[in-house]
Amino acid sequence: MTDFPTSLTSPNSRCEGCQQSQPLGFDFSFAYQPIVDLRDRSIFAHEALVRGVNGEGANTVLDQVDDHNRYRFDQRCRTQAITMATQLGMQSHLSINFMPNAVYRPELCIRSTLEAARAQHFPLDRLIFETLESQHVDNSRHLTHILREYREFGFKTAIDDFGAGYSGLNLLADFQPDLIKLDMALVRDVHQDRVRQAIIRGIVTICAELGVTVIAEGIESAGERDFLSDCGIYLMQGYWFAKPAFKALAEVPASAWQG
Repeated sequence: MTDFPTSLTSPNSRCEGCQQSQPLGFDFSFAYQPIVDLRDRSIFAHEALVRGVNGEGANTVLDQVDDHNRYRFDQRCRTQAITMATQLGMQSHLSINFMPNAVYRPELCIRSTLEAARAQHFPLDRLIFETLESQHVDNSRHLTHILREYREFGFKTAIDDFGAGYSGLNLLADFQPDLIKLDMALVRDVHQDRVRQAIIRGIVTICAELGVTVIAEGIESAGERDFLSDCGIYLMQGYWFAKPAFKALAEVPASAWQG
């Protein structure tokens, strides 16, 4: 595992914004959903999806996050997701959503993540940080700075919801992540939609030239799976393969790989 500077473990190595953050005041847990690799029918990664302590939906937790506790929530998401993944015996990559607006100085705010990974013996190169769905970023340069810093630490980076909102071509022009995740709206019934097919083929061509791997999320049918595979997309996520498993690693049924 990559070592990190001892200066980051100093009690004083926190930015002013981090020091002003208020305590969280509520608990939460995670469900894990697999991202599969069709090429060898393996699990490439699991995405950590926030849930209530009894498995309630993400909004029951996210509705309690505000400007005062966002930093603490973002930090606990990272450390708790890593700890639980280790306890579950996860051997794949672990994909964690992060809130760009909760990161003041990435080189300092990453400290607790590095400490958790070290304590759990979780390799840094198996951590993927992706922008949170529907997260609005006030400053695109701030986001690209975060992503570049995370890459320097050895993490993989991903743009979520590609093709919707901020997560689009402008961001890709400024920073080329390791992965992009196609927005579900582009994937839905793509095997029956000529316009969506043309858009996705174009994205795949661009990403291939830039060395960016494409993940298709929201797969719910064999038709979607097969069309996207024919386009050269092999990493997929969605109910067709497995629903998120609360405090567990879901199994992909054999039928998910077949017609």
